[in-house]
Amino acid sequence: MPRTGNEPITARSPLRMRLWLSVWGLIWALGGTVGFALEGRPGWMAACAVLAAVIVVDLFMIVRHIRQGPHYQPGRDVPPYEPLRKRRP
Repeated sequence: MPRTGNEPITARSPLRMRLWLSVWGLIWALGGTVGFALEGRPGWMAACAVLAAVIVVDLFMIVRHIRQGPHYQPGRDVPPYEPLRKRRP
């Protein structure tokens, strides 16, 4: 497909994929927080806790965008670009 030049306006974000990747990251960050706390490593525990907090904020933003509907999450019937106009010969 040729570029239309308006991709920043019509770009789509795969929000559901971002949601599940964030959940996966949150599980690992929380696991790291607990693991480092049990091992007595406060620096690494704090780093994992800060990362978990950032992920939670990102999750709230992702869910907010998903709930805002098609403006932020177009369906499969909405093309990601304006259809090309046929040139007249």
